Amino acid sequence: MTELLWGKEPARTRGPKPAITLTAIAEVAIAIADAEGLDAVSMQRVAGELPVTKMALYRYVPGKSELVAVMSDLAMGSPPERPDLPWREALRTWAIDLYDGFTRHPWLLQSTIGRRLLGPNELTWMERGLAALAGTGLTGGEQFDSILVLTSHVRNIAQQSTTFPGHTNGLSEEDMQQSLAEILTTQADRFPHLTAAMRTSAGSENQGLEFGLQRILDGLDLLVRGRIAVPDRIETLPIERRG
Repeated sequence: MTELLWGKEPARTRGPKPAITLTAIAEVAIAIADAEGLDAVSMQRVAGELPVTKMALYRYVPGKSELVAVMSDLAMGSPPERPDLPWREALRTWAIDLYDGFTRHPWLLQSTIGRRLLGPNELTWMERGLAALAGTGLTGGEQFDSILVLTSHVRNIAQQSTTFPGHTNGLSEEDMQQSLAEILTTQADRFPHLTAAMRTSAGSENQGLEFGLQRILDGLDLLVRGRIAVPDRIETLPIERRG
């Protein structure tokens, strides 16, 4: 698995030159997952889109779990360069970029959970997030936890706002809002607080994304300020003279 994720193609064996590459296999799998969902990806299906048989495909990747790992890291890509930003804005843009990646490839929300081996692109995302917190005074553990909290918020909003390919019961945001509004026109007495909140709300899940990011960053800002605060005046105690 490590060799596959870190860009080492399977060792060549005797015979004709390979007709495809591991990257080409992963790209086909990504296209299938984008269109039909992760469950639609199989070795048989991927082989059918390539000039190889299913059995020949196993020469490049041992099975579906390894293929999903490779295609996930490839789909994640490297985070966009955002140089020279203060730590708070750097983390905000990092989180927005991560959200954009999840909404481009919704199946990543399924394939990038749990304890697993991480590839170079996913580790680069983590590196970039931690780089934003360098010099803030937070410990390594606090930096990791900060990234975890931000990532969890981004994943949750992406999960709520995404209609997954292959799921026929998914509604668009507009359809969902309209359906809820129609229900509340006849059920206002039963749900008075929900009705009142709906009347004064506007926007989309992206507002929830931004709202949550700002509240998380507010909390981190308080923590960082406490770590890098410098006393205004340093008192020097007199040195006791002996003898």
